[in-house]
Amino acid sequence: MPPRWPRKPDRKDPDFRKLDDRMNFAVHVAIAAAINSGLWFVHTLKATTWEWLPWLTASWIGVLLLHLIYIAAIANYTETPTKST
Repeated sequence: MPPRWPRKPDRKDPDFRKLDDRMNFAVHVAIAAAINSGLWFVHTLKATTWEWLPWLTASWIGVLLLHLIYIAAIANYTETPTKST
């Protein structure tokens, strides 16, 4: 069951931003896992070797790690001030 938000979704809401960033990260992990596992599966079936595949997988894991560090330690989820016009 998808998560339910008790109020109107708004990117100005810090709790909503935090949840949205974490769900976005989960989608990125799922996409990376699906593509990498598919590539490794094809790699094991082929007689030739793909020398670039470990580098691709390691790079993708590095990008995901940077994404995790950003949402866990760097992102600022405090209340955003309203703009006065």
